[in-house]
Amino acid sequence: MVGRGELTDKAWARIEPLLPPVAGRGRRWRDHRQVINAILWKLRTGAPWRDLPERYGPWKTAHERLRIWTADGTWERILDDVIVKDDAVGNVEWTFSIDSSSVRAHQHSAGARKKGAAPLGGSKPSPSTEKPSDGPVAG
Repeated sequence: MVGRGELTDKAWARIEPLLPPVAGRGRRWRDHRQVINAILWKLRTGAPWRDLPERYGPWKTAHERLRIWTADGTWERILDDVIVKDDAVGNVEWTFSIDSSSVRAHQHSAGARKKGAAPLGGSKPSPSTEKPSDGPVAG
């Protein structure tokens, strides 16, 4: 049984040839399909890597494999192949999320000089911005 959001046998058959061979030296690599399902779970839920369910194996394995596959171009090849072919036959449902909020700031909040203010650099203040003197201080 395939879990929600996990690779079907048909999807796996399409992706498997795009993956690098399992390393022959050292420890045996965790199954590529299990790792991809872990990556898909993470991307789908947005949860932290450390919250990865145990059925996907260690979170560090999935994180490291995604990092390696991103660096060597494997992940991009997988996405390109899947998106291009599925979009061509109408199997991709595009969802867009656009944030329409904007923050506008007054020009002075960006450091613009106020009218009549002295330029930065330590010159004397203009008479309009000088504080009046209270006279000599008695001691």
